Amino acid sequence: MFPLKALAMRVNRPLVGVTAVILLALFVDVGSSKAESGARPNIVLIMADDLGFSDLGCYGGEIETPNLDALASAGLRFTQFYNTAKCHSSRVSLLTGLYCDQAGSESLNRGATIAETLQPAGYQTAMVGKWHLSKQPTDFGFQTYWGHLSGATNYFTGDQTFRKNGEPWQVPAELNGRPFYTTHAVADFAIESIDAMVQEESPFFLYCAFNAPHYPLQAPEEAVRKYKGRFDAGWDVLRERRHRRQLDSGLLPEKWSLSPRPDHIPAWDRLSKKEQAWEAERMEVYAAMVDLLDQNVGRIVDRLRQQNALDNTIVLFCSDNGACPFERTKRRDLRPWDPDSYWTYDAAWAHLGNTPFRLYKQNQHEGGISSPLIVHWPAGLKTAPGTLTRQPAHLVDFMATCLDLADASYPQKIAERKIDPLQGKTLLPIFAGQNRQPHESLYFHFGTDRALRQGDWKLVSAKLGKWELYNLQDDRTETNDLADQHPQRVEEMAAEWFRIAKKTERLKGKQLRPVKNSRVPLKFRKDTASQLLK
Repeated sequence: MFPLKALAMRVNRPLVGVTAVILLALFVDVGSSKAESGARPNIVLIMADDLGFSDLGCYGGEIETPNLDALASAGLRFTQFYNTAKCHSSRVSLLTGLYCDQAGSESLNRGATIAETLQPAGYQTAMVGKWHLSKQPTDFGFQTYWGHLSGATNYFTGDQTFRKNGEPWQVPAELNGRPFYTTHAVADFAIESIDAMVQEESPFFLYCAFNAPHYPLQAPEEAVRKYKGRFDAGWDVLRERRHRRQLDSGLLPEKWSLSPRPDHIPAWDRLSKKEQAWEAERMEVYAAMVDLLDQNVGRIVDRLRQQNALDNTIVLFCSDNGACPFERTKRRDLRPWDPDSYWTYDAAWAHLGNTPFRLYKQNQHEGGISSPLIVHWPAGLKTAPGTLTRQPAHLVDFMATCLDLADASYPQKIAERKIDPLQGKTLLPIFAGQNRQPHESLYFHFGTDRALRQGDWKLVSAKLGKWELYNLQDDRTETNDLADQHPQRVEEMAAEWFRIAKKTERLKGKQLRPVKNSRVPLKFRKDTASQLLK
């Protein structure tokens, strides 16, 4: 619970003295009046980690995700929702409504978090799960926090970065009567937060950042065995099946061709039987992790329902980037339910996860930056149940949306941080079934991968390779490069990318290198056939 005395102790640590008193007064006065009017919803923002665009059932996948599918069936799905293609940068943009380097990257030294803007407007604020930024959530407006500060963790034993309300938290062998498993624990503490916050009159904001299904691929034995044999057909066949489901469901149009398997991924039928068995087995673990993620999202939704809070709670579910191509497996001889195991999958299964798009986590092609977004809000959505929206949107839009939902103000300064102007645009018109004014430009950058979207046109470069140009209305799978046909558009869009990179993101030096005159060969997949069992 959040009694007033406890709340006074939980406000941001930098906000002390007179500021804390003012903040507390705002919480009581504004929060109570708004809650009594029933005008403002609770906000539950759930982020998955390394989940591919097509991994959920409602986005074409064969993995069992009945809880998320049910939210989609009763709510709204976005078909063109964008992230930043990487874990930490997506978290920065989600929390601040700014592009990653614009906000100061992990330091957030030029950004305000959603929690910091909603708390003064009378919202209770809580976070559970993966942080992956500087300091701790309790330094950035979250009144309570449980989770790990690291970018990845062992699912069974955790690591030394687990914290509860700013203090070290020792990972136990068991939690709430069953063996510790991070995905279960995230939901356990999310439910604990909900149970506490619904006791108060004021609405709440809960940010729930699951680590699943980020590597290492680890899951309880029973969950893994459920998927035995489900991926024996291999990535080529399963990708065709996912794409067909996407078309049949209306998620995607027929006119976008399925992007071809790249040269760095072998045909499934060219693998030996031994390697096919290994590949199928590690996808079984990944599927188990997604299944358990879905089950725990279901637990959170069920608790909102049990607390009579679901009707006026907006639940938003997305992923931080596309499926991950990094082959970092260790100890193939250990089972994935052994805490000492460390499996990953690689570009081949990531290519399946991002069906029908090209490339992966880190890349700014559609496979890297396209995320599912499910919105569920019985009291607020004006769209028909199960509606698909094809309006483009981005993680930076969450801040503006939360400000509108909470009737909150965007700050110019917090403590010593001078806050950059907001980049995002509210999603509320889309929730109302209307067309919103789109972004003039959507900017993308990570490492040496770049992109810019303006209307239906997208300019993109991988690893400083030549600029490619696509018309996404006709070809969102990026199979027909039009750069040579529209050199002036390429020049103008490239100039705009560099303008944003310099003026807004404040990139310097090597980050502003020009692209090359030809594409850079992409080699993502390592041959694991000869890997020793050690």
